[in-house]
Amino acid sequence: MAVPPFCKGGLGGISEVGYEWFIGLRYMRAKRRTSFISVITFISVAGITVGVTALIIVLSVMTGFEEDLRSKILGINAHITVMEFGGAMKDYDGVMKKAARIEGVEGVTPFIYAQALLSSKGGVAGAVVRGIDLETFSSVMVLKEKIKEGSADGLKKTFREASMAGTLPGVVLGRELARSLGVWLGDEVKVVAPSFSGSGLPRTASFKVAGVFELGMFEYDSSMAFVSLQNAQTFFKLEGQATGVEIKLKDLDKAEEARKEIDASLQGPYWSRTWMDMNKSLFSAIKLEKAAMFIILTLIIMVAALNIISSLIMVVMEKGREIAVLKSLGATSGGIMRIFMIEGAVIGISGTFLGAVIGVLVALNIETVVGFIEKIFHFKVLPPSVYYIDKLPSKVDPAVVLIIVGVSVAVSLLATVYPSWKASRLDPVEGLRYE
Repeated sequence: MAVPPFCKGGLGGISEVGYEWFIGLRYMRAKRRTSFISVITFISVAGITVGVTALIIVLSVMTGFEEDLRSKILGINAHITVMEFGGAMKDYDGVMKKAARIEGVEGVTPFIYAQALLSSKGGVAGAVVRGIDLETFSSVMVLKEKIKEGSADGLKKTFREASMAGTLPGVVLGRELARSLGVWLGDEVKVVAPSFSGSGLPRTASFKVAGVFELGMFEYDSSMAFVSLQNAQTFFKLEGQATGVEIKLKDLDKAEEARKEIDASLQGPYWSRTWMDMNKSLFSAIKLEKAAMFIILTLIIMVAALNIISSLIMVVMEKGREIAVLKSLGATSGGIMRIFMIEGAVIGISGTFLGAVIGVLVALNIETVVGFIEKIFHFKVLPPSVYYIDKLPSKVDPAVVLIIVGVSVAVSLLATVYPSWKASRLDPVEGLRYE
């Protein structure tokens, strides 16, 4: 009997170097009569590839969606909002000074927040009117960078100054709100607000569109208008007062610690909320969905792992005679087990590698892929009127990719244990009895 190339020292022993890899990889190259096994092997690789690709793309999109949504919400809103019990804040200057002394605070600005009805010759729409301090608002929000037409400088004129100049004070509208009203730069918009003075007559004032902003978040672009703090105080009868104070932090993840310090520093009839408190249900839902999608899409990998099990079992059954010969030549049960574990591991690692490469490439170029799909099928994947966003964001998190790769490889390796163990338990006498 000829000595196989992996043997050393005759038939008495098997080399400890490489024979498991040699045989394990050789078993993956099917002959004509075992081509069906190769088809199952290909399906196993494809299944793991699809599972890993889907996991990376979906979780990258959801991570990008979460970060994009957070940046847009915090682009208009502060990390911490401080308000006064019982109504408007009277000493907002004092609150701003105390808050600015807290470590980690980057910017502080007062604001007025009120609902009103906006009307023009082109239409009527409900909106939130926000009064902003033109000197400090840029330290907290990104409104100035989001103004696409006009500028925030058009808000500077007070009612008195505008009246003396024979013009109107300015207002900055969201792009969708401007479209609803049918107005553009320089057009007149009338603001109507309820009166709480007991007269029952609403307050009205006319403004000129000084700018149009686009945040990329339909909810804000369609329902928000900005005026100067002084004009808002005059219009809403809040002279010397504000709705509250907005605070921006250097590290938004430390908002809760900063809020406690601010509350301890103010020691008055004030209450505060962080951005997490104001959007808790939204971001909790996103995290829950990410966890659910991870579990659901991992099932694809587990189904592919079942294909690995069936493929290896068929190989073990087909290679029974070869296994018996190897054992008769001195191969140990551990060596036989490693042969089939190597074969299964190569299938799992190959599928995982291909899935990771494809998933990362698609996730990094998701806008191009979505644009191609929209062009082919002539529909909008994310209509801005339905969703919070106007484009599909994506962020590839290396830690998430590593977790997905680790889970995929671990599931693939676990799938090889039972078939490999059955192969190692094969009795060489039974395998060679009828040969």
